[in-house]
Amino acid sequence: MIYNTVMNIRTADIEDAAALLQIYKPYIEETAITFETEVPSLEDFTQRIAKTLQRYPWIVIEEEGKILGYAYTSAFKGRAAYDWSAETSIYVAMDQKGKGLGRKLYEELEKVSKRQGIENLYACIAYPIGEDPYLDTSSVSFHEHLGFAKKAHFEKCAYKFSRWYDMVWYGIDLGDHEIPQPFVPFPEL
Repeated sequence: MIYNTVMNIRTADIEDAAALLQIYKPYIEETAITFETEVPSLEDFTQRIAKTLQRYPWIVIEEEGKILGYAYTSAFKGRAAYDWSAETSIYVAMDQKGKGLGRKLYEELEKVSKRQGIENLYACIAYPIGEDPYLDTSSVSFHEHLGFAKKAHFEKCAYKFSRWYDMVWYGIDLGDHEIPQPFVPFPEL
């Protein structure tokens, strides 16, 4: 039997915080994909969403009203000259991985980022040192498949689950790097 369901991508709302935190929680507790080690409180996570939405998109993908994943951009660095670069973050519910949801979220982030005048997107990716039960290289493969290229590799810079991890930066150019248009905060689009 074939089910015809509709995926919807929309801007996150602070009322989504509990559902989004439930998606994020196993990444903190069971993986080294994030170097965060403590699950944030719902209040803290809600504030993160609200703060991000002041300048950048935070989007969710849902099916029949159920949120399956989310992605957002944030400041690459906190200085004005970096306004044309942004950092990406993406999390898909563990039971929804491998279904193309991440690609759909990133395609939407790229569209919005271009409208904001962003020229570069960067992803900070945890990278294992050898075989590891908490981390593999699937995030690197995902980003490479989307056209991101390796920009930097930092060795043994994070410690979680009683072991060291590397961190790599991947990036993609969105613009022509001529004189940029002014950065447009997300709420002004």
